[in-house]
Amino acid sequence: MNFDRGTPEELLRPLNEAEQKHAPKDLFVAGDRSLLRSGPAVAIVGSREASPAGLARADKLARLLVKHGVIVMSGLAEGIDTAAHLGAMKHGGRTIAVLGTPLDQCFPAKNRGLQNDIMRDHLAVTQFASGTKVGKHTFPMRNRTMALLSDATVIIEAKDSSGSLHQGWEAIRLGRPLFLAKSLFNDAALEFPREFERYGAEVLTDETLAALIEQLPQGPRGTVIPIPF
Repeated sequence: MNFDRGTPEELLRPLNEAEQKHAPKDLFVAGDRSLLRSGPAVAIVGSREASPAGLARADKLARLLVKHGVIVMSGLAEGIDTAAHLGAMKHGGRTIAVLGTPLDQCFPAKNRGLQNDIMRDHLAVTQFASGTKVGKHTFPMRNRTMALLSDATVIIEAKDSSGSLHQGWEAIRLGRPLFLAKSLFNDAALEFPREFERYGAEVLTDETLAALIEQLPQGPRGTVIPIPF
């Protein structure tokens, strides 16, 4: 399978000053690279050790986003990420996988078939060149890049120590919409939902999904997104 390479500006659009701060120098892509420009994309992320309810929420959200013509983005991890990718594909939509490994590697290994399907029929993106040593540090970097590439982020299920929080903070820093599943606020043991809420994150419910859709850019993703700070 052939892999392409380009800068974020070449593959996405010109970046503003805040976006340039954590943007990778290069991106490596396999699949339909036009997905990075063809329409709004929402990242669905969350725990690798997801509950059945969390998996069902990820699948439902993917279905509803696809219904509105939104591309579903996630990180190919086990759990919520996998449910988001599969949900988008199952419901006839498009999906983008942002990897914490080079394109010729796969983590977790059990998702090799899914990664191959996405590279063939959808799009896989990574900032890591072939031969890059993969470790715990590459996945938070992946999450920050996913916040850059997506137009909004939804955290479905996570712990206070979850890597998904790196993406939440980067989305806030970039001025991107950040939504958290309502169930997270119902867990009194979690601190991060209320902390994110103080910085502008919103609760995702069936009612607020419409507000999320309304905040997404319309048409091709070719303009610089303004940020409030």
